[in-house]
Amino acid sequence: MTENPSHHYIPYVAVPLDPLSNDAETLGDDFQRYLSYHLGRFQGCQPVYLYQALAYTLRDRLMVNWRKTWGEYLQPGRRRAYYMSLEFLIGRSLGNNLLNLDICEPTKSALLNYCTTMEEVSSQEPDAGLGNGGLGRLAACFMDSCATLGLPVVGYGIRYEYGMFRQHIEKGYQVEDPDHWLRDPNPWEVERAEYSQKVQFGGYTEHFLDHSGKQRVRWVGTNDVLAVPFDMPISGYKNDTVNTLRLWKATATDEFNLDEFNAGSYTEAVEAKNHAEHISMVLYPNDSSENGKELRLRQQYFLASASLKDAIRLWERQGNYDYTKFAAEHVFQMNDTHPTIAVAELMRILMDDKGLGWDEAWAITSNCMAYTNHTLLPEALERWAVHLFAKLLPRLLEIIYEINARFLRQVAMKWPGDTERQRRMSIIEEGGSQQVRMAWLAIVGSFSVNGVAALHSQLLVDGLFHDFYELWPDKFNNKTNGVTPRRWVAHANPGMTALISEHIGKDWVRDLSQLEKLKPLAAPEYTAFHAQWQAVKYANKQRLAALVKKECGVDFNPNALFDVQVKRIHEYKRQLLNLLHVVHLYRRIKLGKLDHWADRCVLIGGKAAPGYAMAKRIIKLINSVAEVVNNDPDVDGRLKVAFIPNYRVSSMEIIAPAANLSEQISTAGKEASGTGNMKFMMNGALTIGTYDGANIEILEAVGEPNFFLFGLRADDVDELRHCYRPWHYVEQDEDLRGVIELIRCGHFNMTEPGIFDMVLDALLSPHDPWMTLADFRSYVNAQEQVSVAWQDQEHWTRMSILNTASSGFFSTDRTMAEYNREIWKLKPGNGNGD
Repeated sequence: MTENPSHHYIPYVAVPLDPLSNDAETLGDDFQRYLSYHLGRFQGCQPVYLYQALAYTLRDRLMVNWRKTWGEYLQPGRRRAYYMSLEFLIGRSLGNNLLNLDICEPTKSALLNYCTTMEEVSSQEPDAGLGNGGLGRLAACFMDSCATLGLPVVGYGIRYEYGMFRQHIEKGYQVEDPDHWLRDPNPWEVERAEYSQKVQFGGYTEHFLDHSGKQRVRWVGTNDVLAVPFDMPISGYKNDTVNTLRLWKATATDEFNLDEFNAGSYTEAVEAKNHAEHISMVLYPNDSSENGKELRLRQQYFLASASLKDAIRLWERQGNYDYTKFAAEHVFQMNDTHPTIAVAELMRILMDDKGLGWDEAWAITSNCMAYTNHTLLPEALERWAVHLFAKLLPRLLEIIYEINARFLRQVAMKWPGDTERQRRMSIIEEGGSQQVRMAWLAIVGSFSVNGVAALHSQLLVDGLFHDFYELWPDKFNNKTNGVTPRRWVAHANPGMTALISEHIGKDWVRDLSQLEKLKPLAAPEYTAFHAQWQAVKYANKQRLAALVKKECGVDFNPNALFDVQVKRIHEYKRQLLNLLHVVHLYRRIKLGKLDHWADRCVLIGGKAAPGYAMAKRIIKLINSVAEVVNNDPDVDGRLKVAFIPNYRVSSMEIIAPAANLSEQISTAGKEASGTGNMKFMMNGALTIGTYDGANIEILEAVGEPNFFLFGLRADDVDELRHCYRPWHYVEQDEDLRGVIELIRCGHFNMTEPGIFDMVLDALLSPHDPWMTLADFRSYVNAQEQVSVAWQDQEHWTRMSILNTASSGFFSTDRTMAEYNREIWKLKPGNGNGD
């Protein structure tokens, strides 16, 4: 294929910038310059302006290596990866960049002249509203590790104006407020309007013969939206690498229709602008309505189309037009089903815009797309109604039909006459209303499909994707998740970081496997180290107790066991099981059954999706139980319960270092991996958990004596499903019967009778897919083991040290090295690699 003469090759020249000094005096001068000249503020101004001035000061220092890194990644023939995700839950950037730049101390010194502290300044930064939960936090950890490993990876996401929502609690109920995290300017981002891309919606297709007689298709009559990129720097740890997270903002191609405006039709004049901007206005709109579904599909296509066009623009700008080389230099990792429309969109671009034939385009697409699955719940695998596709993306629907037809011919050749298998494997799901199965599209169009924990990946090939595994066994692989130790230990837990570094050196922050060196220090004779370990944990618990008092008005005793479950509220994560145990403990106190008692502070947090009625009612039940328990004089401080509102990354940075017990209690076979379990483990918490997700690998790493295992396993759940009788467990267990009755009689809702009937009905239903009551007795027994272990503080401390020492496998540095070695095959820069 020859060079396209219509393109003009403009080589990218990264003119180097002079490095800036990082001493306290220079940092202070630059800080003052930004505060005075850029922001027009004075000493004594509101703290938010101090934060912005400091962020701009640090961004200048990142910019030197950001330009250098970008130039290095654009070397001719350099293979790059593009990580497409609808979420990047990056939290706050200030502290993380200070750590990675290694200038915490001089910056603290510089701030002393302004009568403020690092803590006060950093608290002014809003959590970036770019994600919801584990999926987005994982993507953020991945980006951190890619930068630290020097991997040429660009992140692509959406620049949401509003996060999912801010949660506050009124009378025990979740109330959702807008999370306008971009109300103030974001000093970390750089607008790149010159790289904007047009994204098409609606319209219709025309089939025609081009001048050479070749059958072609054009998509016309569309309503176009402009995708404007905003770049955020992702710094590597002390390695002079700064990668890019590119976030797309939706705007109208024309601000408004001037003729309509002049004619007085003001609403119609700005309608197109408003409609376009809705795409990037709010993270994850409520899709319970038809309009919500349409907006969510628009978001997903907007991300995929803009990102693919941008990657192609970058490649062609380097003088590349031979598309036979495209797959060799690009890999697109699709994070869950949200961006998987990229398979069809790349086909459209290659055929309609670049003039390639179907076979050429398919060879390229299927060799540069990779798909990560994050769920075992069939209902969480996105399906889009064909009629919605036809309305919004008619050309894409044509391509999907053709992909499916060619794929089903392949299936028929492999299994002649097996029409049932063809029905199961079809990308188009037949039924009352035809649906496009997005996960199916991703599998067919990708060269790699991975799960995110060993059990999860095995269950995918044994169950959900078994037909595809039989067809393409080599496509499937596992990549167990991780978290970044920079954010979740070095930054979040400075006391533990200093203690560990004092004993084994500082290299563990980059190579977490070195935590193994802590294992000998868990031995009983190292009493001084154990005392230091306990002191760090106690200080962290004091910090969390202050947060709980501020946010919840509940007093947590730092000497008590801190029992924590913070994650998205969902029935499969079984906050209800945790709460049943809380009620069980409360009953024990009321009945005077205090054998082997351990004082306990139970902290639960998480958001329920706005349309998820059961999850919202569970939040109400948690708060109602907390209200009764915390105010019952008979309890006398033995048990405290709090629901922390608006759980987010910055909250977790305080919670994880303080937790003693990590609740990972999902129904076996339902949690793909989990990453909160890893954050808690790294910070020395012990896990009580089911044999599910990454819990299994945590159990294997730390050993069963240092893990509180309970409950049914995935095979048990499957076998029990056909004969599950929840009342059997109630009848056989006096404690469970007492718990159920205490909730049923209205003890926790005396002024709101009947509000928890829906929760009890779900628990007692033989169709309860989460089988909460089946695991109650095993869970209670495990919790009794926890109480006994807690009473031997020396033994508990040894287990805590061993959990941290065994957590090295769960660094995303290891995860990303595996992605690179087995899927991406990128050449690291700056001498980094696996």
